Amino acid sequence: MRIGHGYDAHCFAPGRRLILGGVEIPYELGMAAHSDGDVLIHALCDALLGAAGYGDIGRHFPDSSAEFKDIDSRILLRRVVTLMQENGLRISNVDVTVIAQAPRLKPYVVDMQACLAADLDIPTNRINIKATTTEGMGFTGRKEGIAAHAVVLLKEIDD
Repeated sequence: MRIGHGYDAHCFAPGRRLILGGVEIPYELGMAAHSDGDVLIHALCDALLGAAGYGDIGRHFPDSSAEFKDIDSRILLRRVVTLMQENGLRISNVDVTVIAQAPRLKPYVVDMQACLAADLDIPTNRINIKATTTEGMGFTGRKEGIAAHAVVLLKEIDD
């Protein structure tokens, strides 16, 4: 068994869509980022890569590369999952916490789980997504952006 933790944060920016967990959330601001800015998926990619000992998302998908400009983060996640599978690792479960004062995310959690389940090739009951606020404290509390933490458990597949 291998455990990994990932973290990501982005500030809000006008003129961008807000994508979290592969789901578009209706909101007046999106994330400032080189890709689509999906902080949930970026944290998840980092957790997976960390558990496997493969570095981080920036090493595999650098923001200096035009190839990843405005890319759908689900594509990046599927590439990470393929890397895990090719190296004999299976995802056991995922636990994610999204920190956002706004918008309210609870109505979108089931859709996020469905997107992630499809990309991770695991059942939705192995994916837990929590949304919380910081009660007005810090950059998320001031509604300047969104952050996410992800923890994953990988299992080495016996041949």
